[in-house]
Amino acid sequence: MEHRYLLDNAAPQAPARFRALANLYDPGTVQHLESCGVAGGWRCLEVGAGGGSIARWLADRVAPAGRVVAIDLDTRHLEALDDSRIEIWRHDVSTPLPNEGPFDLVHARLVLNALPDRRRVMSRLVDALAPGGWLLIEEFDSDAAPPDPNAHPNERYLDTHRALARYMTDSGFDRRYGRRLFDELLSLGLTDVTAEARMFMCDAQSAGVELLRANFEQLRETLIARGYLTADQFDTDLETMRSAHFRMPSSMLWAARGRRQ
Repeated sequence: MEHRYLLDNAAPQAPARFRALANLYDPGTVQHLESCGVAGGWRCLEVGAGGGSIARWLADRVAPAGRVVAIDLDTRHLEALDDSRIEIWRHDVSTPLPNEGPFDLVHARLVLNALPDRRRVMSRLVDALAPGGWLLIEEFDSDAAPPDPNAHPNERYLDTHRALARYMTDSGFDRRYGRRLFDELLSLGLTDVTAEARMFMCDAQSAGVELLRANFEQLRETLIARGYLTADQFDTDLETMRSAHFRMPSSMLWAARGRRQ
């Protein structure tokens, strides 16, 4: 049975989510990819490619001799890129990868924590690497630094924050997973393992709030139907997020990388 993510690419909020993710996190992701040494001729696998911004960056970097394969359950946004340099696979990464490797780089951002068998999937991604190839995984630690009005009165931990956190936990997410990546990569036998976290203070005009708003709106009916919050609470929170005074720290995104021997 094909796995389904909590935030479906077919939803009308998906383009806003992809745009916000790219604006907020692509610069840091690119820095890590450059630190891995991605260069012309590399063979790259982008897992959970979403809107395709990183797949396109990889294609720019490795072309013309290199190769970029982009995987997702729903590839409509990748196909819309109309970029012949990117091979698009509609594939459930919780099942074995097609035998099309090896790759010099495998990258996944905000993918593995959505999978119930994430340890097995990560092991498969390691197996897809060529000797000396890099695995770069990025995942949230969503509980490390929540909004705290004691730090500043404009920071608000909204009812919808709590509802989303509860929904994720009930759905099998590990909200501290990003913090565990360093030891996960070590335990898989990778070398030169490093890990770094980044986060941002966001306001009503920021990509961070745009991302959270898109997630909230996509899950509105589910959160209310499950009794995590009321419709009035939801609407009040979205209005609060539009205020010029609203502040919130983003979730902490950990990036961990290591090399196959």
